[in-house]
Amino acid sequence: MIVAPDGDCEPPGLGEGILAELGFTPRLVDGIPNMALLEIVILAVVQGVAEFLPISSSGHVVVIAALFDQLGQPLEDKISVNVVLHVGTLLAVLVFYWRRVLRLLGQDRRVIGLLVVGTLPAVVVGLPLRWHFHQALESPMLAGFMFLVTGALLLWGASIHSGSLDCRELQFRHALAIGAFQALAILPGVSRSGATIVAGLACGLKRHEAAAFSFLLAIPAIGGAGLLEAISLLDQQSCEIPARLLILGGVLSCLVGLVSLWWLVRWLAQGRLSYFAWWVFLLGPVVVAWRLWWS
Repeated sequence: MIVAPDGDCEPPGLGEGILAELGFTPRLVDGIPNMALLEIVILAVVQGVAEFLPISSSGHVVVIAALFDQLGQPLEDKISVNVVLHVGTLLAVLVFYWRRVLRLLGQDRRVIGLLVVGTLPAVVVGLPLRWHFHQALESPMLAGFMFLVTGALLLWGASIHSGSLDCRELQFRHALAIGAFQALAILPGVSRSGATIVAGLACGLKRHEAAAFSFLLAIPAIGGAGLLEAISLLDQQSCEIPARLLILGGVLSCLVGLVSLWWLVRWLAQGRLSYFAWWVFLLGPVVVAWRLWWS
C-alpha cells in the first residue's frame, strides 16, 4: 500500500503491484531510489548499444521509457538523463575516432566542409520537427513501425557492395544525401547510424569509410541533441537525480558505446550489416502489438 501525505492509503496500481512482486520497490539505496538507479543503468546500456549499432537508440529509449511509465515508475528527470547519456556517447565517438578527429584539423580539412553540409538536413528538418511535434517523437507506436523501416534499410545496405571511395573523395552532393538520411533518423525507430552507413555505401564509400563518416557526422548530431536537452534543462529549477547517479549513467553509456563501435566496425567489414535487421524486424511488431493491446 502507498501512504499519502495525509495518512490515507491508496491501493497500488497495476505496474506497482507487478514491480512489488518482482522485488523492485522504490526504496532508497544510499539516498537514491533503487528504481531510478535501475532505470538509468538500463537506459545508459541501451543508449550505448543502440546509438552505434544500427538498431535506433531513440526508438529503444522511447520504448523502455514507456514501459517504465506503464509499470508506474516513470523517471523523474528525463531531461538530465538524456543530457548525460548524449555526453557519454559523444565521448565514445571522440575516443574511438580520435585519430580521425585530429586529421580533420590537418590533411582532412575538406571533410569538415562535408560534415557541415551533411549536418544541414538534420538542422533544417530535425529542429522544426522536434520543436513542433515533440510528443509525437516520443510515441512507442511510431517507433514500432519505424523499426521496420530500419530493417528494410539494413537489408538494402547489405546488398550494396563496398565502394572504393574514402571520406575525402566524397562530393558535396553525396554528403547532402547522407545528411538527408540522417534527418530521417529524427523519427524514433529509424537508426541514425544504420541510415547514414547505408547512404554512405550507396554513395560509393568503402565499408570502413562509410562507418567513419557516419560517426564523424554523429559528433555534431549527438552534440546538438545534447545541447537542445541542456537548453531545456535550464528551464528546470533543480535536478531531481543525484549527480553521482547521472555521472554513472554517462560513464556507462560511454564504455558500452566504445564496445558497440568496435563491434559494429568489425561486423560491417565482414558484411554482416543484415544481421541487425532481424532484431528490428522482430522488435517492431512486438512493440506495435504491445501498444495496441494496452491502449
